[in-house]
Amino acid sequence: MTGSNLAKLGRAAHRALQSRSAVAAHHAVRPLSASRALPLPQHAAAAAAVPKLPRATFFSTSAGLAKPLPPDVLKTAKPAELTDSQYHQLADEYIEGILAKYEEEQDAKGEIDVEYSSGVMTIKYPHGDYVINKQPPNRQIWLSSPLSGPKRYDWVVTSEGQDAKQDTATGGWVYLRDGTFLDDILREETGVSFDGLGA
Repeated sequence: MTGSNLAKLGRAAHRALQSRSAVAAHHAVRPLSASRALPLPQHAAAAAAVPKLPRATFFSTSAGLAKPLPPDVLKTAKPAELTDSQYHQLADEYIEGILAKYEEEQDAKGEIDVEYSSGVMTIKYPHGDYVINKQPPNRQIWLSSPLSGPKRYDWVVTSEGQDAKQDTATGGWVYLRDGTFLDDILREETGVSFDGLGA
């Protein structure tokens, strides 16, 4: 190979690496409010018909974040209009993430028993059983808690992001009667830390 061909090859490789870095940076999680900030999916064809929605990420154990939606936001909050595939992606990522954390807790402490079968997760504590499952017809995640009772959580886009910039929306599984987030209820009632999920 001649020197000029080597130089061209080097420049091409450099451009390819820069392009990959730009793509990775574009899809990176942005440090907005808490760990709920995520990039929105990039499906240009579906964008006109379906609103872009953030991928599910997880949780914070920061006391400042374990608060329900503010009343003014809760008044206008409504479930996001999800396609079946969007719902299943968000719900599956969420349930798989918390399942992994509860299994870690089970291995570390042994005081709980975690079972997952056919989309239903059961977490058995000495004080009672938690049941978490998907409800595809309603596009919800349902929780049955021995402490707070049954609740139905919808995926809600809680913020369109910094002045509605593209790919900066945030969202989570929210109980629309009181504005609480599912991950916050689970953290408060079970004491399991969800730090590091979805990152």
